[in-house]
Amino acid sequence: MKKKIGWIVLALGLVVLIAGASALYNKYSAEVETERLMTADSAQAEIKEEDSEETATEADESAETSEDAADDTQELVMAPDFTVYDADGNAMNLSDFIGKPTIVNFWASWCGPCQMEMPDFDEYYKEYGENVNFLMVNMTDGSQETLESAKEFVENSGYSFPVYYDTDIDAAMTYGVNSIPSTYFIDAEGHAIARAQGMIDADTLLYGIKMISGEGAESNE
Repeated sequence: MKKKIGWIVLALGLVVLIAGASALYNKYSAEVETERLMTADSAQAEIKEEDSEETATEADESAETSEDAADDTQELVMAPDFTVYDADGNAMNLSDFIGKPTIVNFWASWCGPCQMEMPDFDEYYKEYGENVNFLMVNMTDGSQETLESAKEFVENSGYSFPVYYDTDIDAAMTYGVNSIPSTYFIDAEGHAIARAQGMIDADTLLYGIKMISGEGAESNE
């Protein structure tokens, strides 16, 4: 009997420990995600930007400015262009969307974390879609994900955001995407501002939107 009571006490202790850990994770996970969007370094380091002539030009010009100003200029890296296709098969380039802030999200219908964050993307698309471009880029490899499976998923889910299909794997190769979901935040001039690897919550998505739209993100805590 005493042995049985001991096991019950131990089990209850484990439940309390797990619950406490879960509460701490929920409290701090959004803050960690938000901090990853606070600088452009993570976005730019992952993007395959190779333009040595432009870098050399910036280095020459920096001699005429302060070091701080030069550093700020060098941080503004253009997001590389890529080609994807809309539902009708029309080719679309990332550069076509310059002029508005742009969010590029890489996803697939078989990806659980992608599915979990999509309602937030759709909700904010409805709210900010007139002022912010949403490029929901499907990883359409033709085997694990096909045009048919992707389109069926979007239709059955009732999402309203625009979906583009990376059937040539051009976007994924250009950005070196090896895990999804991955989200890039690009300003109206086409500069890569921030990147989020993995699923993000509504607060983090809103924070990114405010960063690239010039609204500021002070209210996100």
